[in-house]
Amino acid sequence: MPTISAQDKHLTVLNLFTTDAPEKQDTLIQEMTKIVQAAAYEGWMSSTVHSAVDSPGTANLIQWRSGEDLEKRYAGEEFKHRTLPVFSEITTSIRLLQNEIAYTVTHPSLGGVVEVDPERNDYTAITVFGVAEENRDELVDALGPAQTDITDASGFRSLSVFKGLRARGVEGSFVVAYSQWESKEAYDAYRALPEAGKPLSRQKAEARVKDLATWVDSNTYRVVLTRAGGA
Repeated sequence: MPTISAQDKHLTVLNLFTTDAPEKQDTLIQEMTKIVQAAAYEGWMSSTVHSAVDSPGTANLIQWRSGEDLEKRYAGEEFKHRTLPVFSEITTSIRLLQNEIAYTVTHPSLGGVVEVDPERNDYTAITVFGVAEENRDELVDALGPAQTDITDASGFRSLSVFKGLRARGVEGSFVVAYSQWESKEAYDAYRALPEAGKPLSRQKAEARVKDLATWVDSNTYRVVLTRAGGA
């Protein structure tokens, strides 16, 4: 199964789609499943399809050997004349985010390995933060290493921070926080904790994030399909 690791130097792509109705989300998943099941692109390593929970949409976490391999895919006739038009008809926004993995941490019971697989039944939160280019590394630190108490949170499984490299559908620099939880209830409880009840390190880290981020967009998901090259 695919894993997320800062030690891996391949390209991690996060394709985020929003739509305006649950039935369109179902269609998105069907179309994405067709593409993933047939994938045999040069340099493609894995794809993991996520079904949105809070508001209609999907996410596809894709691992590529390199940016050059991805650009070949984007330049292909199938992508330009079938894939993009099909998705454009059923979505309200398309964001294709290219990233490097900057930081990961897991609950001690997971041994430091971030796995993405439908059998794990993770409740996954994906949040994209806009940021000025000169503040991108500081935001990565505030979202990742500065969150020193997150492993103590009830129901926490993992946190990964993606440093944005380039994108289609997003202007300027960005950073992504990708976190896994054992349930919606655990994630909601973590988010709803009163300020006075938060560890001091979390208060400081969140204050830094608030100062650095120029915009924030978030949704939650369940993984519904994963496939790796050769599978």
